[in-house]
Amino acid sequence: MRILFSVALAAALLFGHAPAEAQLGGLGGLANRIGIRNPLGGNAPVTTSIADARWGQPELDNFTPRERVRPLMELQRTPNGGFVLQPGYYEMHTQSYCLHAGTHGPGGGDGYLYAPVKGPAEDAIMTILRGSVNHPEIEQRSIQTLIWAILARAKFEDLSAEHKAVAARLLTPRQLVSLNRSALDVLTGPLLERAIGGVPAPLRAIAQAEAQLRQMLTTPGASFADMERVAVLAGMAPMGAGSQGVPSGRWSLHPDGYYIRYIPQGYSHTLVQIWVEQGSPAVGREYDPATHVATPGNTARQRLAQSGRVYGNH
Repeated sequence: MRILFSVALAAALLFGHAPAEAQLGGLGGLANRIGIRNPLGGNAPVTTSIADARWGQPELDNFTPRERVRPLMELQRTPNGGFVLQPGYYEMHTQSYCLHAGTHGPGGGDGYLYAPVKGPAEDAIMTILRGSVNHPEIEQRSIQTLIWAILARAKFEDLSAEHKAVAARLLTPRQLVSLNRSALDVLTGPLLERAIGGVPAPLRAIAQAEAQLRQMLTTPGASFADMERVAVLAGMAPMGAGSQGVPSGRWSLHPDGYYIRYIPQGYSHTLVQIWVEQGSPAVGREYDPATHVATPGNTARQRLAQSGRVYGNH
């Protein structure tokens, strides 16, 4: 695996990085760094937003299926780490992941809706989540750190040996090349302030979090707890711009025909419930958690990537 990582990074060095002025200068580069759609072209690594969560079912608020709830783990697994759906009501406590550094964790009665993974890094994110099921030896925090490295556009060649080893096990050489080429330089102090000057406060917080993560990920001695404090904001979350009133426990109707809802117990732990009606077109189809983003109605809160790994002893 280390050989694969070295080959990938050698290819990245051969092809080179984007010029510094393209990485650091102008409104287009800034918008790309702070995780919003770039008006001059280009996107943040993950662009999924509340506008992509179009399948909410408010008419089912407070509804609970009459069937006895069963463990999702009873269903047949797929090579992607997913599940072959059958009629019934299922639930699973899953390992979930912060997908929007610099925002608040779940809470305050805010609900979450289904949306697909979107953005330039969607393939890499889904590959990591799918591969994690086949690598139970990799700790959840190591997977989260790898996801933060993608979101922050850290230089993979500068990551620690431990993080490089995780990346080599969960990503392909081609993906490593692509991610390394899209990396940004570390900005601190006056350079960072100059780059984000005049940016609205919520976007400024995201820009600062990504910049701090970029530095931490490539600095020896930075702990996971330190990165977590930067990525997941504490305290009362404000209502973000463009928010929608979504109560906790609202169902979404997935395009494949099954109902799903997400009830986060924290950013790293989500209770996922799925209801498949008799005769539903979803019967026999796959529920692939890696394609799901639990998307908050309050845009000031974390987007949560889902996985097929059980959280804790549930």
